[in-house]
Amino acid sequence: MRFFISVLIVAFLGLFGGLLYYYNEIRHEADKVIDYRPDLTTRIYDRNGNLIANIFDKEHRIYAKYEEIPPRVIEALLAIEDTLFFEHNGINFDAIFRALIKDIKAMRLVEGASTLTQQLVKNTVLTREKKFSRKLKEVLLALKVETVLSKEEIIERYLNQIFFGHGYYGIKTAAYGYFRKELKDLTLKEAAMLVGLPRAPSYYDPTKNMEHALDRANRVLSRMHKLGWIDDATFAAALKEVPIVYNDTLTQNRAPYVTDEVVKRLSKELEDLKKGGYEIYTTIDLEYQDLAKEALGFGYENIIKRAKNSEQTDKLNGAMVVMENTTGDILALVGGVNYQESSFNRATQAKRQPGSSFKPFIYQAALNLGYSPATLIPDIARTYEFDNKDITKKWQPKNYEKDFKGLITLREALVHSRNLATINLVNEIGLVTIYKELKKFGFKDIPLDLSLSLGSMGMSPYEFAGFYSIISNYGKKVEPRLISKVLDRDKETVIEYEVESRELFEPKQAYLMIDILKDVVKRGTGRRAKVKGIELAGKTGTTNNNIDAWFCGFSPSIEVIVWYGKDDNKPMRRGEAGGVAAAPVFGYFFKKLLKKHPELKREFDIPDGVIFTKINGKKEVFTDISKPPAIQNSGQERLLF
Repeated sequence: MRFFISVLIVAFLGLFGGLLYYYNEIRHEADKVIDYRPDLTTRIYDRNGNLIANIFDKEHRIYAKYEEIPPRVIEALLAIEDTLFFEHNGINFDAIFRALIKDIKAMRLVEGASTLTQQLVKNTVLTREKKFSRKLKEVLLALKVETVLSKEEIIERYLNQIFFGHGYYGIKTAAYGYFRKELKDLTLKEAAMLVGLPRAPSYYDPTKNMEHALDRANRVLSRMHKLGWIDDATFAAALKEVPIVYNDTLTQNRAPYVTDEVVKRLSKELEDLKKGGYEIYTTIDLEYQDLAKEALGFGYENIIKRAKNSEQTDKLNGAMVVMENTTGDILALVGGVNYQESSFNRATQAKRQPGSSFKPFIYQAALNLGYSPATLIPDIARTYEFDNKDITKKWQPKNYEKDFKGLITLREALVHSRNLATINLVNEIGLVTIYKELKKFGFKDIPLDLSLSLGSMGMSPYEFAGFYSIISNYGKKVEPRLISKVLDRDKETVIEYEVESRELFEPKQAYLMIDILKDVVKRGTGRRAKVKGIELAGKTGTTNNNIDAWFCGFSPSIEVIVWYGKDDNKPMRRGEAGGVAAAPVFGYFFKKLLKKHPELKREFDIPDGVIFTKINGKKEVFTDISKPPAIQNSGQERLLF
């Protein structure tokens, strides 16, 4: 007998020692549960707090703190999964004993009897294989977790870790995904449906098997009713309810070109961008974004309709940027007519020649040097000779209309986009002088030859938007801003982008150009951009052989850049100039925008120092820098406005 007791003691000590050794080997794994830092979905928002997109690595998870989880959700969970959760220490020995008997009879693991704590451990650090060694690990780790974490902390971790089907990890993610609701807005039936999912996420997925999902939810409700946690009336009402379920994509990407650009910019600064649970706030306004996409599609379809064959539209595409004049905030960024067909972002990545849409900067340089809108310049043909690889070549630029007007005012030259007048203006001022003035504006990689007169350099629509702010923002250049701030998973600001601006010249000088560009829209090459009830200014741009078509313009508060062309740089149909292809898109956008926002500012401010004068019966605008010309007759009359 003594021998038997001794053997028993040795066996017990051996078992205890073995368990202690085994626990010591695995106890560090409990840290993954205790110091819980799961991969979280990063969310991109527009300036109004509307979701643009979810971005994640492998698991789409939006974290919910315990305080966010409604009591009814917790009751439903405990009713179906672990009624005695607040009473046990992580292990329900009665349930294990019952399950063990069933397992012995079947000679295999057929029932688990796991508590919520065990399920949390299993889903966080263990595999799903049905082995006794795995079950032992689960028990030991659950006991460890319960000694460190509170019951509330365990529930919080459980409801954020568990898979709810359809790609959703965590109950907050599932509530958004299936019902488009915050947790606090869930009905009892919806809560019951969610907590019933983890048992068999695919089988009970309501987007695939609504009948099974409802049956499972009703079992949860029945259990709550049996426990006395809901009354008869509540139970009956919940049984009848059939929730509306949405079959949404996981990314919820409403502006893919914007999302790609944001990810591209932040990936270098945030290595864990797709799993760090960041909240990225952009300057985008989804209402403007949707309207810009619609407008770009409108212009694209019109080009298709005017084409005589598919060759003229093969690889045709476009881009559009909408920006706030004073802040540089990008309100819309559309990099192509169809993201599914091409994800290449032409708004930010395509370097295209701006053509005549570049001319306002040359004319602005002239105005800043003392020229005025009434200054006469020659619109006549000239031949230029230049050396290229020891060969003397000739350049004979022409106007788009293939005619010339002789002496015309600076205003008329720009309103009607006269190439010859522009080249002669650059010649008159001096190529080097104009080049230096353009460098002051911030232009880089511009050619030091007369081809700069016709916009021969490469420019993306996004870059060009920044340069056009020089005019639309009255001489103060603002850098385009797409992202305003980034918060981490703890809601702390980790990156913030301020408005960047630089004053280049006085507002009164910029107003001279604004006034000329208003005329471009009223009666010049940009007539198709006109919209009743609002002052608009802008400039068309067309490159040789109709390879690029631009319209760059602005209202008193909003700037819009529109571009069309072919991705292979081949010509579009002859006639698809900036005034035909792009200007109507600008007009379409503002016409629709005014209907949505009639409060939009409609008239340009007139800065101090602007002088209005009538010359030969026509109103003209000047400053003390760009003075009225000396006129010998009595046709000049100063007006006070």
